[in-house]
Amino acid sequence: MNRRQLLKQSVVVAGAWGTGVLSPLMARGASVAPGAPMINRRRYRIFPHSALEYSDRAIELVGRATVIDMLSPFTLGNEPWLTDPDSFTPELIDRFKSSGIDIFHIAEGIGRRGDAVAVVSRFIGLWNGFIATHSDHFMRVDSGGDLASVAGSGKIGILLGVQNSEHFAEKLEDIDLFYALGQRVSQLTYNSRNRIGDGCTERVDAGITDYGIAVVQRMNSLGMAVDVSHCGDRTTLDSIEVSRKPVLITHSNARALVPRHPRCKTDAAIMAMAAKGGVMGISGVRMFVRDREPTTIEHLLDHFDHVLQLVGVEHVGLGSDMDLEGYDDLGAEEMAALRAVYQDRYGIREKVDIDGVDHPQRIFDLTEGLIRRRYSDEDILLMLGGNFQRVLSEIWSPHVGAAAVESS
Repeated sequence: MNRRQLLKQSVVVAGAWGTGVLSPLMARGASVAPGAPMINRRRYRIFPHSALEYSDRAIELVGRATVIDMLSPFTLGNEPWLTDPDSFTPELIDRFKSSGIDIFHIAEGIGRRGDAVAVVSRFIGLWNGFIATHSDHFMRVDSGGDLASVAGSGKIGILLGVQNSEHFAEKLEDIDLFYALGQRVSQLTYNSRNRIGDGCTERVDAGITDYGIAVVQRMNSLGMAVDVSHCGDRTTLDSIEVSRKPVLITHSNARALVPRHPRCKTDAAIMAMAAKGGVMGISGVRMFVRDREPTTIEHLLDHFDHVLQLVGVEHVGLGSDMDLEGYDDLGAEEMAALRAVYQDRYGIREKVDIDGVDHPQRIFDLTEGLIRRRYSDEDILLMLGGNFQRVLSEIWSPHVGAAAVESS
């Protein structure tokens, strides 16, 4: 049973009259038979393992949307799922299906780890094996048609991407190879410099290189999405300028609200992204959302407001930059290893997650927040996934092949 069927079939209600199961008609607020207990709250507990309650409007919107999280790895820890796909239990499958997320962009933050081609080949190969092992529950998302069909399939969509294009640094033909293996999104740089351009924590950002321009053009021609989330300011603007197709910021936040953080994007970058037709996914990482305490879901929603007011609702989406559980549930050793990867400029505080949106059903909480901000149903559906579905379909289609790449 998929999430839409589950939500339509029944919800568990926590109200003044205790807990019970409502039929689909009652869950939508219909009247009840004479003599039946009256439920006035219209807030429902839909997950038996959680006491959290959600409004019927939020439940209905998540059920209608094709929810796309444009950066959500399946695990931040050292789970054995990829090397041992059979260890991914039915209970875990149900946990992902109940999250409210239809499509996960599982791009890993691959920095410099030796032979980048070998590292990324292994990463994508393992994911292809995992999807094949669990083909009853997962599907790889390669095309606009796949984006449209996930919601009715009962499966979870997996979008293969990488958070660094170091594996394209040797020759342009490698872009064709990884496209053939299923990669559909590539972030040009991680935090540091590569042959394509500069990352956001480099002391000096010299912008995109001549080779980087050729990489972007090759990606455009093949139908692979260009992501500039971790790029430096100059490299971000240059990449958007030279691209013939929309450019994505899959997971970031507005620097106007967090002025000194290098991982947040300037208004100039956000406006350039929107002018080219791109979409920006808003991240839920604590230090990207606010540079002081408290940091709450309301501050996260401020980033949605800012980008929407700056460039319009058509350019806003989700890019949580976390797995279902969040960073703060990692073990001490795993968290120490994670912190060691990043420079002090990242400003990692004691907590990384935002209270209240640090659990597997956070999409429902975020939807409730957008409702509080008085957004229309149509705007919320766009932000939950409609915008990324539109722009990815545009970037990926038509597939013109490597033969159409301009010589340079």
